[in-house]
Amino acid sequence: MTAITRPEPIRLCHGFKANGRFEPDPSGPSWFVFVEAEDLVFWRPGTGELATWHGRAFAVNESAIDAASTFALGFSLNVFESPLDWLRAGRDGIIVLNWRFAFDKLRHCPRVAIAESLVPMYDRFMQPPRMPEVYILRRRTEAAA
Repeated sequence: MTAITRPEPIRLCHGFKANGRFEPDPSGPSWFVFVEAEDLVFWRPGTGELATWHGRAFAVNESAIDAASTFALGFSLNVFESPLDWLRAGRDGIIVLNWRFAFDKLRHCPRVAIAESLVPMYDRFMQPPRMPEVYILRRRTEAAA
């Protein structure tokens, strides 16, 4: 029960998902709402669907990424596949919503523990999106005068 009420209460809303965004509608199905610093994340438990209000959130519980307590005493940032897994673990970790930003958001984490089902996704996106072209500077040799 504490995973539902702490640290932030989970809210309930009704509406529909349209183009990845949440559209409120009193006649729509129920969605749980997780508050993030720059966005709201909506989860429909019956289908597993996730949606956001603004499309800005990288993950549910993003604040855990930069929290010193996440990595204290040798612990890792836990990355879960679903909100249900995350809630069962007492909200100890994150749920990635937008894997395109994984490298930039997670590369400074000293340790990451990831759900086995997410390993292919993690491997695919945990590399820089672009590397610079490299040219070799040749040493010039000039004739002595």
